[in-house]
Amino acid sequence: MAATAYERFWALHERDEAFVMPNAWDAASAVLLKRSGFEALGSSSLALAFSLGRQDGRHAVSRGEAVAHAALLARVSALPVNGDLEDGFGAEPRECAATVRAAIDAGLAGIGIEDTTGDPGRPIHDYDAAVARVRAAAQAARGRIVLTGRTDNFLNGRPDLDDTIRRLTAFAQSGADVLYAPGLPDMEAIVAVVRAVAPKPVNVLIGPAAAAVPLAQLSAAGVRRVSIGGALYRVAMRSLLAAAQALRAGDLAAVTGAIPGSEIAALLPQ
Repeated sequence: MAATAYERFWALHERDEAFVMPNAWDAASAVLLKRSGFEALGSSSLALAFSLGRQDGRHAVSRGEAVAHAALLARVSALPVNGDLEDGFGAEPRECAATVRAAIDAGLAGIGIEDTTGDPGRPIHDYDAAVARVRAAAQAARGRIVLTGRTDNFLNGRPDLDDTIRRLTAFAQSGADVLYAPGLPDMEAIVAVVRAVAPKPVNVLIGPAAAAVPLAQLSAAGVRRVSIGGALYRVAMRSLLAAAQALRAGDLAAVTGAIPGSEIAALLPQ
């Protein structure tokens, strides 16, 4: 019997070395990343929100839209996809559980639940609420989808490593399969997180915020998954801007030499 997307995804976390899970933003990026040899993908809430002309992390995208978008990436790539589903689309634990069930029904292999609130004035849930939300998500997820418990302290002006580790440890004890704190400042902080939640796997966002390091160094530190967030999308937007500026200056050659549409079309479901 063929392994499920969940089983294939979880098996990647059980390897001795870290793997990179790039975040796609549409069908074309998903199939091109698959062709590049990646074994799993993530969706990107930032890329989805921006593509819809909305703000990221402000409840401007619905649960249905985000789940359907991640499911599209899974369908066209036939790879395990981890849904970037932000805070679970609701403050209450039951709403996080509902998001997990929707992700399972859509065929996603993984899902992340953040401790963010969507409120710029109070961006992070209090500790007890954050833990209760992950616990409810874990009860809905158990054995059917890989659940990542995530704290966004460092992305929201709260560079408190002790509280970050306290939250991640509680998320692990509450049933999260993978732990994640984007924006950790340096390798020392990453190692501290890995040790605190061991033996559960840790995801990092690209690497230390201070400066990128080789994948091998993250792997040696015990990291098991590296996601990219919206970085690839923003790289593509930077390339678009450079070509647009050259084009505006009259350099028509700036838009030649692109990947042929037929090459992308050949990778999409027929």
